[in-house]
Formats: sequence, structure tokens, C-alpha cells
Amino acid sequence: MTAAVTLPADLIDNLKAALGPKGWSQDPQELEPHVHDWRGRYKGETPILLKPASTGEVSAVVKLCAEAGVAITPQGGNTSLCGAATPQGEVLISLKRMTAVREIDTDNDSMTVEAGCVLESLQQTAEGANRLFPLSLGSQGSAMIGGLISTNAGGVHVLRYGMTRELVLGLEAVLPDGTIWSGLTGLRKDNTGYDLKQLLIGAEGTLGIITAATLKLYPRPGRMELAFIGMNSVDDAVKFLGMAKQVSGGAVTAFEVMPSLALEFVLMRIPNTRDPLEAKHPWYVVCEMSFGRPDGARETMEAALEQGFEAGLVQDAVIAENEAQMQDLWRLRESIAEAERGQGLAVKHDVSIPVSKMSAFIDVATQRVNRDFPDGIVVAFGHVGDGNVHYNIACIDPDAHTGFMARAGEMSKIVYDTVDEFGGSISAEHGIGILKREELANRKPVDVKVMRAIKQALDPKGIMNPRVLF
Repeated sequence: MTAAVTLPADLIDNLKAALGPKGWSQDPQELEPHVHDWRGRYKGETPILLKPASTGEVSAVVKLCAEAGVAITPQGGNTSLCGAATPQGEVLISLKRMTAVREIDTDNDSMTVEAGCVLESLQQTAEGANRLFPLSLGSQGSAMIGGLISTNAGGVHVLRYGMTRELVLGLEAVLPDGTIWSGLTGLRKDNTGYDLKQLLIGAEGTLGIITAATLKLYPRPGRMELAFIGMNSVDDAVKFLGMAKQVSGGAVTAFEVMPSLALEFVLMRIPNTRDPLEAKHPWYVVCEMSFGRPDGARETMEAALEQGFEAGLVQDAVIAENEAQMQDLWRLRESIAEAERGQGLAVKHDVSIPVSKMSAFIDVATQRVNRDFPDGIVVAFGHVGDGNVHYNIACIDPDAHTGFMARAGEMSKIVYDTVDEFGGSISAEHGIGILKREELANRKPVDVKVMRAIKQALDPKGIMNPRVLF
């Protein structure tokens, strides 16, 4: 790849001088992985990759770009699923060199970290301090906390701990004019007007670049129990979820549902996987409970399953006996996206529905898709415990997916119209990026008008991730 965008020579020279020889690159080989999105849907270009190592350096290069009126794309681990971090000619600022853990305050149950810290390393850092940082998702080995905050990432533990915005106590950020806003704080209560950090969380880099964050920590569970459950329907799963929460006193930390087709894909395409249940079932649930003490943990999971059996909701189940079995069971759920790729391209949707309406939504949407697109197969799975379903439509014939994908817009209209009918959202946890900006404008025009006003106030030159959201 060669950069097709030309910047003023003096700006290039000033950017390089601000960061030093380790802080920039125009090497096509180094730029290449930064200009593709994770799904391979978007390919972009950038005239220069900037790699600041401190908040001061971020401020310096943003100020230079602002003065020149040159647009910026911020990037963390480049795991965006909506094209939010793929530059289309903008200066690319990567936070990957900003990896310091500035403070761990166990008395306050918080830690302050820089934006380039990889999520998995933060989980390990918290564990080393005998604490839990509960954000957990499939890309945690490469996703960086700055990007996760910028997109308000979800994951498998939202049911118990909430979205990323609920795990952030304070932020530090560089605003579009280069000003450093220092809102790092470990306070749980701070009622001093607008909560400015919430403007930046989920803004996808359009209002500034997050450089550091103070995050909530929690006590580590004394015991975790995990069950893999066979069920007849999503409706049964939702009913069992309520039962499990009641029996456990709210100890359910994750509740994931997957159809038999998804399990078949995983067993077929992911090595060293096996079905833990003897018979096949239409739907499967991964149910995780966390407890402060080991005493009574296993008995609580067994009691919930027993009630589920008696109510006709649970058809079969297995409880993990050790950590290795827990990982094997989780792998069946977490490998779905990888296994789906073997079926070819798919039309993917990340939507949320009130939990009570989840079963009806899946039924109605699937009936409509099957009616209008008989050459498609629906794979609906995800975080039903918090109302988030990944509603994907794959081509029955992998060799015919080109023509199939040409009708993606028609399929998405069916799905999103049904989402609207059920009072849901077209983006549960992946964000808007480039992928859904037209849908957002068409379906939430008043919201977009207000967001544009905020964008204009903070970024009047429109240089900060200008293609995203709008």
C-alpha cells in the first residue's frame, strides 16, 4: 500500500519533530495492518502513522493537525467491527505505545491506565492485585482500553457489571484543538454539572482522543460455576434466566444463548471441540454464576438447574468440573464468529431487544427473512442475559455468497424494521462507525441533530474522525 494523500511538507516535518524517530512511520509494510478493518470489509489509506508515547505528544500532534485543518483518525487495537478506526486519507494516530498502568488503588477498587493497554493485560494486572476487571470479550487479546471506551464495548459480563461506560470512573483526553482535559478521578460521586466523560464514552473518537482512564475494580469471585444447557427454545432460555437469577440471589454473571446450527459450525470447523451433551437440542445456553465463597456455589447452580428441569425448561445440562472444562465450554460459544467464516460471508447485525421480547423478535425476524430470502440461513446468538443478539444471515451455498451479499441492504432493512417494532436498538455493542451511519440518520434523526450540535461545539473544524457516526 502507498499513501495517496499528500500533506503539506512543513506539517509532516513538524509532526515528525514532535514525536521523534520512534513516533512515526510512513513505511508501507508497517502501515498495511493499520488500514484494514478487522472484518476485512474496509481498506483505507493514510499519509502517515503517528505513534505518540505520552498525552503531551498526543496533544502536540493534534494541535498541529488542528491548526492545519487536517483530519485525524484515532486507533487502538483496530478491532472495530463497523469501520470506525479505518483511515480514509486522514492522519492516523495509534495509541499502541501508551501502555502504562499509572496507579492501582485497591482501597478504592480502581486502577488508572493508559489508552494503549490491551484488555487481557489489564485483566491480568487486576488479578495480580487480587481484584477483578470484569470487561471480557472475544478480541481481548488485542483490543485496547482506549478504543473499548470510545466504542462503549459490551462483552459477556454486561448482565452483572454493565457496559464499559459503567466501568469508567474518570478519563483523560485530548480535545480536537489539542487541549488536554484531565478528568481522571476515582470518585463514585461527583455531582458537578455535566458528566463530561460520558460524552467521550461511545463517541467513537469524534469528540477527542482518550489517552487514559480510571477504571472500576471488583473483588475476585471466590468461586465460579459454569453450566452448558440444552433447551427447546429462546423463550425457555429467557424464563430460565429469571429463575436462575432468583435462585442464585443475582449471582448470574453471564448468560449466552446459541442455536444448534452455531454449535454444528463450531464442531465442524474448530479443532478439538466436542458436544458436551449426549443428545442434540434446538438451543443451548452457557450460564455462569459467580460467588464470594466456594461454600454452596455448586449447590446453587444445581438447584437452579433442578428447578429448570422440573419446569420443563432445561432438557439436559452439564456443569464444568474444573477450570479446563470451563474453558472448553466457553470456547463453544466464543468460537462461533470464527466458525461462521467457513460458511462464507454473512450479513451481520448487532442488535438489542428487551429481554422479555427476545424470543418473539427472533421468531418474527426469522420468519420474515426465510420468507424473502430462502437461500439464507439465520444464525442468532449472543448475550441474551442483557438483551443483545448477534443476528446473522449466511448463504446456504458458500460458493454463491457474492450475489447473496449484494442483497445485504434488503436483509438488513427487514431486521432493523423488526428491531424498531420491538423497541430495540440497531447497535447493541459494536457502535455505528461507517457501517451504520445512514441507518442511524434515518431511524434517529432527532438524536443525530443533537449529536451534530455537540460535535460542532467541540470540533468546529470537523477534523476528529470525520467519517464516523454522521
